[in-house]
Formats: sequence, structure tokens, C-alpha cells
Amino acid sequence: MKFSFVTLPDYPLQESLEHIKLADELGFYGCYAADETWHKDLYVLFAAAASSTEQIRLGPSLAPIALREPTQVAQAVATLDELTGGRAECVISIGNFSLLAQYGLDWTGIKTLSRVKEAHEVMRTFLDTGALTFEGEFYKYDGLFTFARPVQEKLPLLIGALRGPRSFEAAGELSDGTHAFAQYSKEACDYMVEHLRIGAERAGRNWRNLDIAVWNVFAIGPDSEKAKAAAQTIGAFYIPAMAVEQMERHGVSQADVQPILDAFGDGDVQGAIDAMTPDIAEKLSVAGTPEEVVDKIKSEIEPSGVNHFVACITDSFLLNAFTERDIEVPDVTGQLQLIHDQVMPAFD
Repeated sequence: MKFSFVTLPDYPLQESLEHIKLADELGFYGCYAADETWHKDLYVLFAAAASSTEQIRLGPSLAPIALREPTQVAQAVATLDELTGGRAECVISIGNFSLLAQYGLDWTGIKTLSRVKEAHEVMRTFLDTGALTFEGEFYKYDGLFTFARPVQEKLPLLIGALRGPRSFEAAGELSDGTHAFAQYSKEACDYMVEHLRIGAERAGRNWRNLDIAVWNVFAIGPDSEKAKAAAQTIGAFYIPAMAVEQMERHGVSQADVQPILDAFGDGDVQGAIDAMTPDIAEKLSVAGTPEEVVDKIKSEIEPSGVNHFVACITDSFLLNAFTERDIEVPDVTGQLQLIHDQVMPAFD
């Protein structure tokens, strides 16, 4: 099991750089960030982190190809790969539906999976060859070229999946794996890995060679109640991004989360947070003491074949920034240290 973390680039940039440097020193596999307008720019942040780190891998998880042209994403990650000496990765998908709505884009009418698959083909070719002549349903290029070249022989390019089954199968068939958002239960992880396997075997590939990652809301600390309260508070913001089928694989129904969705729809953020019950949060996060975190990963996530855990760390800074609530949990530095000291050794 590899361990990585997600940074939401909302901290003062020097703090974000210190988080990445510490994770590098502690042996974390990767640091990822979402390429979303709501946050500071991840490519600038990771470029600044390149010279102060040695082994940690860096890149978008995920890059929204509905908002950023695929060849420009390839150009950015290839440049980052050179800066890091071959440590860049890229996870693509259509993007956050809430963000697309703020741009006036109706994701239901843009053939999301077909567009992502074609974008992957475009990016894979551009990364591998530096030149592109292509005519597809969504993208067309005639003699495009770039001097932005990766250091790695094959820069990892993954497809972010969420709902399934076709997105999971596409990731297994076409890409280097997936970062799947919000997969907490054994049922959800089994479903994800099974469809990755189907896709990989369709292409004559060994699914066990893929990067199979879960990207999960996370909080860890010595006080179980406070860590779970932190995850409960921030977890409400992720409910609108989850499909009904995905929630059902966690034992959560549409009726359970409707009060949260209604509150967000009315612009009542505090009401949405209040409607996020401890029971829902327990099912849709990984949070608690180190012992509780290890137990959940070992019992619910690892048995399915997931080989990469990506922690979207929730700390007091983010809680206050998003909700103006104060819950005393370790900061990012403290949580990274706890993962290193008390979680990683359980998976050696």
C-alpha cells in the first residue's frame, strides 16, 4: 500500500511548500492537488516544490479536461516532469460538476466519458511523441508540436473514476490506473477493482500492475471524537459530487443525504453541515485515531486490491476557512507525521 496526500492549495503558499517537503522527507509516495479555480494554482505550487524535494511525486488529481485543453495539461505536466527530474503524474477526468456549473457548462450534454477517453488518447500521444496530428469527435490537431518533454519514458497518465462501471473499466483498459474519489466501503472498493480488472483484461493487461488509488476525506488524531467531527464537517461539501449508486455502495441512500443537498441548494452552508450526521460521516470518511484508521483501511479498502491510499487531510485551518468552525485536530504537519509513525508501518 502506497500512501500519498492531497493538498488543497488554500494555505499560505509557504506552509503548503513545508507540507510537501515534510511528506517527501517522511517517504510519502505522492502529493496531489485538484486543478480547480477555487484554489491556488497547483502547477505553480508544485514547480516551487520541485527543488526542495527529492522523491515525492507531484501532479494534478485531477485535471479537468472540460475546462483546460488536454494538450495544455500535457504541456504543463511535461514541464513539471522536467523540473522534478521525472516525478510528475497526471490524473484526468471531466472535472467537478459543481465547478462546471459555475462556468455555465451542462455536463449531461457533453458526453463526459467519451470526451475523457479521447482526451487520454490525445495526451498519451502528445506526452510520448511531442507531436500530434489527430482528428476525433472532440479534438482536432494538425501538426501540433511542443518542446515540453517528460523526463520519464512514460509519464503516468491516469483516468479519474467515480461512478462506474464504465469509467472504472476505461481506466483499466486505457490508462495507468485510477484515483477514485470517495471509496470507503468494501462493497465500493470491490466494485471499483472488479471493473478495473474487467477493463484491463479486455486489453490484455495485468490489472495488478495498475495504480489503484482511493482519494478519501481523512482526519487523524489522538482524539477520535474530534477527528471524526472534523471529517463530518468537511465531508458535507463532497456529498453533491457523489452519485446515488456510489452512496448506495456505502449504505447511504438518497433520502439520507437529501437534507444536505437541499440546504446547499438554498445556499445554507451551515444547514448542510448540520445535516451531515455522524452515521453518514462514519460511512463516507476515514477518520479517528491511528488504530481506527488502520483498521478501516485493512478491513474495508485493502482486501479489494486497492494499492494506494490518498488522504485528503482535514485540519483546523481548512475547517475554519470553509466553515468558520473550530475543532482541535492536528494540523497537516501533525497528521502527516501520525500517518508515517502509526499507519504506514502497519502496511509494510
